[in-house]
Amino acid sequence: MITEGVLMTTDNAMENKEPGIEEKNISSISLKPKVLVLSGLGLNCEYETQHAFELAGANAKIVHINSLASREKDLKDFHILAMVGGFSYGDYIREGRLLALSFKYNQALNEQLYKFIDTGKLIIGICNGYQAMVELGVLPGLDKDYRTRRVVLDTNESGRFMDDWVYLDFDPKSPCVFTKGIDRIALPYTPIRHGAGRLVIGNVEGSDHVRKRLQEQHLIPVSYVDRSGNRTPEANPNGSEFNAAGLCDETGKLFGWMPHAEAATYAIHDPYYSIYRSYAKAAGIELPDEGPGRWVFNNSVEFSRKS
Repeated sequence: MITEGVLMTTDNAMENKEPGIEEKNISSISLKPKVLVLSGLGLNCEYETQHAFELAGANAKIVHINSLASREKDLKDFHILAMVGGFSYGDYIREGRLLALSFKYNQALNEQLYKFIDTGKLIIGICNGYQAMVELGVLPGLDKDYRTRRVVLDTNESGRFMDDWVYLDFDPKSPCVFTKGIDRIALPYTPIRHGAGRLVIGNVEGSDHVRKRLQEQHLIPVSYVDRSGNRTPEANPNGSEFNAAGLCDETGKLFGWMPHAEAATYAIHDPYYSIYRSYAKAAGIELPDEGPGRWVFNNSVEFSRKS
């Protein structure tokens, strides 16, 4: 596909196509959407995220945030932006806050980000990236207002950093592109590792309206559940309202969540894999290599191919 003048790359280096080539002439070639995986200044999950997108069939490039700020690189040359996890700027002030302020006050970053959003491209925020999207107001982005912060991702209710594996349930009615068609992940688990993942909507004026919109428009595409699929306090690792593990905007193209799907791309990543393998071997069953974390990346790449 050709989007905003950007040709998706192919195994035959079609990004260096001959002048005048028509899209219809390359429609039979396997196209690879271009993904920018953000790095630098404390972000630390870029390599796993790059690998996850490449497993999904994308051409993923790790780009330092300073390369965007200097305009050496430009978001317009990509189809998907991945704002990865980590501890950007040491998480000073609040988790994701300074990363958000970089995009708010640096002219190059601000222009590129909001033009990227305006052109309908995909963004996924993972953990720290999700926190930054919330701080910016990109999520939940009610009424396509992506500059007004409406919710907060606050310190975990336990007061502790949580490094664990969780069960997740997905809302089939959500518009979220990344979670379309994903059923409840029962086994294996999905990992989390964060100190501030608690979604707080608050009790200020307008908060009830935000709550209502999130529920009615199904903008909470994924929730923490127990093994039976119930949204219980015990299954909630951080105390998020509605047991929310993530948010999307009303277009479904902007998505952020706390789980680290990029760390669950292979079945062997599951902490109970050796037990499953023993049972499977005894039953003569071959376990799949693919882990549940691939699904959100597969969905985004497939959507970009068709867009």
